[in-house]
Amino acid sequence: MTSFGRTDDLRGARFEEADLTGARFERADLSGVVMRGVEVRDLDIDSPWLGEGGSLRVNGVDVAPLVEAELNRRFPGRAQRTATDPDGLRAAWAVLQETWARTLDRVAAMPEGTVDVSVDGEWSFAQTLRHLVFATDVWLRKAILQVEQPYHPIGQTIPESAEDGVDLSLFVTQPPPYAEVLEVRADRVAMVTDFLAAVTPEQLAEERGNPWAPAYPETVLSCLHTILGEEWEHHRYAVRDLDALEAGGVAD
Repeated sequence: MTSFGRTDDLRGARFEEADLTGARFERADLSGVVMRGVEVRDLDIDSPWLGEGGSLRVNGVDVAPLVEAELNRRFPGRAQRTATDPDGLRAAWAVLQETWARTLDRVAAMPEGTVDVSVDGEWSFAQTLRHLVFATDVWLRKAILQVEQPYHPIGQTIPESAEDGVDLSLFVTQPPPYAEVLEVRADRVAMVTDFLAAVTPEQLAEERGNPWAPAYPETVLSCLHTILGEEWEHHRYAVRDLDALEAGGVAD
């Protein structure tokens, strides 16, 4: 099997009558890709940024708004993630955590060990919660609160973390007990809750540096939107994989 990585430049490449059956693209930039006369049976696309602008045209129809509307239907409260005022943000966070609470109850009723099972190479449920700890540390503690060392050791980093300047030696190398994951996750949720309880419109407009690219400005509001987006997207992934496990899907 041929593999291409970050150092391979395939921009502008042309594939004619090529067989890409079963190919897998992960964290790849497919912006502006044009497909004509292609067979797309069972094509599976997951783009968490689909609703943030641009289009996805299939047979001349922009399906991006349709996908966004369907996700909002499937996940009540998701549409609130773009709230722009303190009360709206507090309401958005509250409904989100109610959603997560139901999912945590669902997992607790599933067979022992479910939280550590990976489906199709994706993060396990426990790893997902650990990543949300990391995301909160990045966007609340580092970006908004400007804590010098914002990271909890159990946080689940992303593959590009080291290249983005994160010291990976700060993080555990062995999976922590699930009870500890739940404890730290609850602590980070409380941090966001407490911040939102006191935030003002003036604070939302304050400028912050992007934690991955400090030269590019963010606002406190845009950082909070990122947290809300991370929470909803990873909840979607988690529910998808739990559904697969309950249906007898293949686990890694």
